[in-house]
Amino acid sequence: MGIVSKGAKCNVEGCDKEGARSLTTTKVENAGLRVSSVGKKSVLCKDHYKEWKKESKDDRDLERARFNKF
Repeated sequence: MGIVSKGAKCNVEGCDKEGARSLTTTKVENAGLRVSSVGKKSVLCKDHYKEWKKESKDDRDLERARFNKF
């Protein structure tokens, strides 16, 4: 069982919704979200995960392009 399926709450400061996804804390912080987690993983609710996806879209596209073969 993962931390989300155990009923973890969102780690973004000021949010106490149910968690939907867990991501690496550094990736979440690089997208500009303020996280109250001190561990390797942070839990995000559905709304904050959507916000993270919008903020990190360019970074994720560049990362995918690095591994794209012709």
